[in-house]
Amino acid sequence: MSRAEVEAGAVAVRVEDAAIRKPSPLWTFGLFRSELLTTFRRWRTIALLTVLAAVPILIGIAIKIETRDGSTAGGGGGEGPAFISQITNNGLFLVFTALAATLPFFLPMAIGVIAGDAIAGEANAGTLRYLLVAPAGRTRLLLTKYATTMTFCLVATLVVALSALTVGALLFPLGELTTISGTRISFTEGLGRAFLIALVVAASLIGVAALGLFVSTLTNSGIAAMATTVGILITIQILDQIPQLHALQPYFFSHYWLSFADLMRDPVYWDDLVRNLGLQSLYAAVFGSAAWARFTAKDITA
Repeated sequence: MSRAEVEAGAVAVRVEDAAIRKPSPLWTFGLFRSELLTTFRRWRTIALLTVLAAVPILIGIAIKIETRDGSTAGGGGGEGPAFISQITNNGLFLVFTALAATLPFFLPMAIGVIAGDAIAGEANAGTLRYLLVAPAGRTRLLLTKYATTMTFCLVATLVVALSALTVGALLFPLGELTTISGTRISFTEGLGRAFLIALVVAASLIGVAALGLFVSTLTNSGIAAMATTVGILITIQILDQIPQLHALQPYFFSHYWLSFADLMRDPVYWDDLVRNLGLQSLYAAVFGSAAWARFTAKDITA
């Protein structure tokens, strides 16, 4: 057999092997479904969602106890999370208050734990190499991990919102809402805005998810990746409160998080909302690209 025939045969084998290993869209969906089931069946995930669901319950009970004598929530001085003084008049405001209370720390921390463990946790458990042989492909696996993390963002946000809505309906009256602008809207419209706010809050975490995924590609220790991601989140939150850094603060991914309150204006004030979503998209693009560059060049030994 000539050398040309040998080389042609080798090329044919590689092409055939690539065709066999090329995942179909159905296989990709199966991988995503498997990742979702694995993530949401973990005790850690269940514990995180339980803590998030408990926050609105604690806020609602605390406000109910505080206002049992007819006083105003927050002492009447505007203390506490946004909308807290309105909860006794309308339980739907507990949804907005719970999201405002969990967004600075609890929700980002939960996302940081899930995202930080996405790749590093697999490497630490010794399953990452087998996932790549599956055949997943590094890019496909990374996108699946990110999609799973974003699904958790949405689920976690909805857990907070639904828990707050349930507690608000049980402990306080429901009805028409007074917006920040002073106008009145129906309960149905208010419910629609609450759902829209939940979606905006979930979208506000896409930058955190990309950051956590990038950190997860840098180490084989899931605990180290989670701790690093949460540490960065806490550091950014502290820096965002230092007045001397006002020139840099608009570029921190947490700076416009509470802009979702503008959805309770009539008409809605979109400027900060657009800035927030644009900033999150920028962080997602930067850290997502960094995660892809690192993961595709990484030497997988576990």
